[in-house]
Parts: sequence; structure tokens; C-alpha cells
Amino acid sequence: MTPDALRERFPRVAISHEWLTIPGGSEKVVLAILELFPDADIYTSIYDPVPWPPAIRRARVHTSFLNRLPGATRFYPRLVPLMNMAFESFDLGGYDLVISSNHACAKNVITRPETLHVCYCHTPMRYAWDPGFFGGERLSLPERTLLPVLLPRLRRADVIASFRPDQFVANSSHVAARIRKHYRREAVVIHPPVEVERFLEVPRATDEGYYLFLGRLVPYKRADLAIAACTALDRPLKVVGGGRAGDAVRAAAGPGVEFLGEVDDAELAHILAGARALLFPGEEDFGIVPVEAQAAGLPVIAYGLGGARDSVIDGQTGLHFTQQTPESLSDAILRFEDLRFDEERIRENARRFSHRRFLEEFAGLLEDLAPDRVAQ
Repeated sequence: MTPDALRERFPRVAISHEWLTIPGGSEKVVLAILELFPDADIYTSIYDPVPWPPAIRRARVHTSFLNRLPGATRFYPRLVPLMNMAFESFDLGGYDLVISSNHACAKNVITRPETLHVCYCHTPMRYAWDPGFFGGERLSLPERTLLPVLLPRLRRADVIASFRPDQFVANSSHVAARIRKHYRREAVVIHPPVEVERFLEVPRATDEGYYLFLGRLVPYKRADLAIAACTALDRPLKVVGGGRAGDAVRAAAGPGVEFLGEVDDAELAHILAGARALLFPGEEDFGIVPVEAQAAGLPVIAYGLGGARDSVIDGQTGLHFTQQTPESLSDAILRFEDLRFDEERIRENARRFSHRRFLEEFAGLLEDLAPDRVAQ
């Protein structure tokens, strides 16, 4: 079905997204959906228009009552307990199709029986379902006190709302399994769009012997494991990225660890070209960084749980390690150094996750879900 035919079938479309504050991976999905439905309305809890490209700024963005709270664009994660109420408050009665881009409460919108609701689920709400999610976070005393009270309520609201979408779409096999576990719903897997084209032409330079960690320095990304393993093995490591865990990981780093902070595209291409492998020790729902690294021909040593199981082929485009410990990652690095990897095979694997592929698969799913639908 052509894009025009899809728009004729669904002339009135709304996109429900958690919040529009800082660009990230989930917002790339929203931008891709806007390519299919450029006239779609967007409903979100909190909106800061400054950092967004024209596709979002020219859209009709409807915000919740939370957007009127002072400091909401900075302190939005603390407003999660109110977001179920925020999304339920939206009036979506006039739409043929609602697409929720969900990792917390965006799926909780209420639609009419005749409206098709498709949830693209980046993950079931981690705050509610992942016992270790807050393990590395610095929480205040009131937050630590309230969590045991709030979490059961968040889980109940999350399960109730999980029956509202007509169809779940998961961004990885790992997330599909979590949807099945927590919601007792089946999901179609459509991997998110990755801009692989801008990395495919990055030339591989002579291996300069250093390993690479690329990503935000936040606790669940586990940069500490990459640093501990490389320090123990006396291997050079470049760390690209910044974040609130920066001071802690710097304090544990050996002399061979170099912190580069945020870098521009040209410098990143140079760093990828000279690296020996990307170290990806966190558990991600999908993980765009390993795909981008593979597009540049770089093998990936990844924790073998989560989205990396879909994107990194063990023994062909990288290696998996089985435990989130420095010892397990160190063993994987030593195994890696005894192997050889085919650069073109690695790049070819990354092509499976292209932007065009996402558009085709998502449009095909919508066609399959409503083959006989006509505008009301």
C-alpha cells in the first residue's frame, strides 16, 4: 500500500508520546511515524518546543495539565505517578487511528471502539517492573519512603491500561517477552529505525588498540563494567558521552581510560574507525548504539540479554557475555582478541535496521490490521 493510500484509509491520526523534552531514541520513532502521517496530531504530557526539528514543531502538539506546572520540562520524571491521569484526560474521540509511543503511560489514552489503537512499546514501564532500576540512582529520603507505596499503584494502573491498545508492537524480542510476561499480550516485533546510512561509509582505520564505550553515563548503561574490565586487563578505553554518573565512573577509572565527553559527528566517525570493538555492557530494550557501531564495521561485545540479542550476532558480528560483572566482560574481551571478524558481514547485519525498513514494516502492519477499513 502506498503512503497516500494509507492516509486515505486513516485520514485522522493521533500520536500519543510520553513527553517531548530531550531528543532520544523513542522520538526517532515518532519522527518516522510522522513521515507516514505528516498531518497527525501529537498528544504528550510535557512539551519543550526548543530542541525539536520542524516535523514536530509544525505539528499540532496537545499537552496535558502537567505542562503548566513550574519546572515541568526539567523535573518530568518525578511526575510519572500523575501521568496516567494526564493521558486519560485527553479527548481522542475524533480519530481513526491512534499510535502510542510508549515506555510509561502513553498507551493509557482512552479511545473509542471504532478507533484502531496501535501501541509501539519501547518497554513496559521500567519504573514499575524492573526491581533493579533504581539501584544505581541517588534518591532522596522522601523518594525512598514513597517508592514502596507508589510502585504497586503504578503496576496496577499499567496492567489495566495494557488492555487498551488493539495491537502491541515491540521494538525487540526482549521487549516482546516482557510484554507477554507483564501484560499477557502478544506483540509483533518491528525494530526501531536506525540511521545506518550515515555510518556505512565510515572507513575502518588500522586498529589502534583501544576499546570504546559510547552512551550516556547513567547507572543502567553500566559504563562502570567497561571501565573495570579494561582497567583490570590493562587495555585502553575511550569513553564517549556524559551524564550524572560521570563523577562516579571517573573515580574508578585506571590510567588507560580516556573520557572524551560529547563529540560531534566527524570526531565520532574518527573514533569508531580506530576502535577495536564497542563495549556494550548495559541491558537495553533495543539499543541503537550497537547497530550504529556495526554500520561502521565495528564489532560489538555486548551483554547477552536485551535488545543486543537481536542486533549482535554472537561469533559473527561480535560476542555476547553472560553476566554483568567485570570478570565476565573481561573473559569476553580475551575471547574476542583470539578471533577475527569480517567487516563487510558486520556492516551487512546493520542494514537490517534501516529507516526505510521500519517505514515499510510499520505501514504493512497497519494495512494488515485494517484491510477493509474506510474513512468514517
